[in-house]
Amino acid sequence: MNDLEFAELVRLHAPRVRALCAATLGNADEAEDAAQETFLKAHRSLDRFSGGSAIGTWLHRIAVNECLDRLRAAGRRRSDSLDAILEADGNALGAVLSESSPAKALEDRDLAERLLARLNPEQRMALTLKEVQGFTYEEIAEAMDCSLDSVKARIKRARAELLEITRHFSGADGV
Repeated sequence: MNDLEFAELVRLHAPRVRALCAATLGNADEAEDAAQETFLKAHRSLDRFSGGSAIGTWLHRIAVNECLDRLRAAGRRRSDSLDAILEADGNALGAVLSESSPAKALEDRDLAERLLARLNPEQRMALTLKEVQGFTYEEIAEAMDCSLDSVKARIKRARAELLEITRHFSGADGV
């Protein structure tokens, strides 16, 4: 692949790679850095691309790995304790949870990112790929280089953990 073809590849896939990085990392600058690093790694590894999967899937796998590496390095798994979130944002989450519109619940992006940051990187990535990027379970398994059962388990555990966190805020047995 020559440089012009690679530039076209970047043009076609950059928006989705950037969106994946932004949704996963929750920081625009860090997401842009991760997306750029993804394409640099892809360019350096073009000769190793076997064509066993679609090139878009291959790029997403590189982006997933880059984001997971950044999440692990930053030690974000439990960046805020539940008590700190409750103290700082208990009323905000209560208001969000009481809204009937799912779109309204997304308004407090910072709070959502802080809650997602409590998930381990693999759970957060799987949930982001499913709910934000709209990937199928099969696409997630390929992008994360793991089994379909592993993807389903990660998403199920992520949802259960987020549900448990929201129960603390709402004081309800079921949300």
